[in-house]
Amino acid sequence: TAALVMYLFAEFDDAANLLAANPDATTISIDEPAEITKNQHGRLQEPGREEDDELLGTDDSDKTELLAGQKKSAPFWTFEYYQTFFDVDTYQVLDRIKGSVFPVPGKNFVRLYIRSNPDLYGPFWICATLVFTIAVSGNLSNFFIHLGKPTYHYVPEFRKVSIAATTIYAYAWLVPLALWGFLMWRNSKVMNIVSYSFLEIVCVYGYSLFVYIPTAILWIIPQKVVRWVLVMFSLCLSGSVLVMTFWPAVRDDNRRIALATVGTIVLLHALLAVGCLAYFFDAPELDFPAPIIPAHNGTTVITKSQ
Repeated sequence: TAALVMYLFAEFDDAANLLAANPDATTISIDEPAEITKNQHGRLQEPGREEDDELLGTDDSDKTELLAGQKKSAPFWTFEYYQTFFDVDTYQVLDRIKGSVFPVPGKNFVRLYIRSNPDLYGPFWICATLVFTIAVSGNLSNFFIHLGKPTYHYVPEFRKVSIAATTIYAYAWLVPLALWGFLMWRNSKVMNIVSYSFLEIVCVYGYSLFVYIPTAILWIIPQKVVRWVLVMFSLCLSGSVLVMTFWPAVRDDNRRIALATVGTIVLLHALLAVGCLAYFFDAPELDFPAPIIPAHNGTTVITKSQ
């Protein structure tokens, strides 16, 4: 026992000598770990914190955004600058497509899938695939509608590709640009509005169009009731992604402005779907010229097409 006491006194003497040599040395208190644990539990038990962090972001997410911005510091005229917009793997693209097809209530698509690494790879190829799907399916639909008529001769309409490309790419870029400008303008007036970057908005709109690819294939079915049921179902899925993404960004604004903004987003999305269905698939019946059949007596007989 005496040896143990003398050993403890020797340890205290060494500590006192060290403090005398370096008065600024840091000392550790036994009570500090308990206080740290208590503070951590206090932060974890705050009610509603998790939901607010997910919808509106936290300081940690802001630091992640700043670090992500520092990685994309190459000049815009270099190839490396644009290469970062396509730096995604197959699993990320498939996960974002799944999130756009199966939206989860209360989950923000940008915070959950896009914010860590927004890309243009998925939106570009989704729009390109949708363009060719609508053009090809529209031609096939027109062929099946007039199949069996003796006066009908199938001629592929390649102009539908250019019309579909202009419509879809204009929607996928101009509407996000207008929405981004509007959110920036409202953010300067209402400080609580959540701001999305232009790339994030383009990414959301691009992935929200994926559900129309299988829908356009099913639009080949020559039944108007089936087509309208499909377009309403697709509109509900893709429209809900846009609403759940942009409603948290405008809900702190004036009530009328917030509702008008979300209503305009849904209206433009519905116009795209209904317009594509009406123009490429529900085209009016064509009046084909009646064939001229020569008679034996030198005269011609014009048969009436039914």
